[in-house]
Amino acid sequence: MNPMPQSYEEWEHCITVKCGLSLTPEFVGKRIKALEDRADLSTQKFIAFWGEGHYAKTLEWFRQARSHLKQ
Repeated sequence: MNPMPQSYEEWEHCITVKCGLSLTPEFVGKRIKALEDRADLSTQKFIAFWGEGHYAKTLEWFRQARSHLKQ
């Protein structure tokens, strides 16, 4: 079993259930802004630890969450 989320649904479950975070517009917006800024130290650490592929998926999942919030 892969411990890393492989889909939006798995990622959302990890964020909201396992981590206990709410995907509020403010939280999602802040995370997208930070992840889009490759000069941001937390983004650099995220990429160094998880790799480019997971970084790209995570950014896309946050964007997907933002689109779900707008519906």
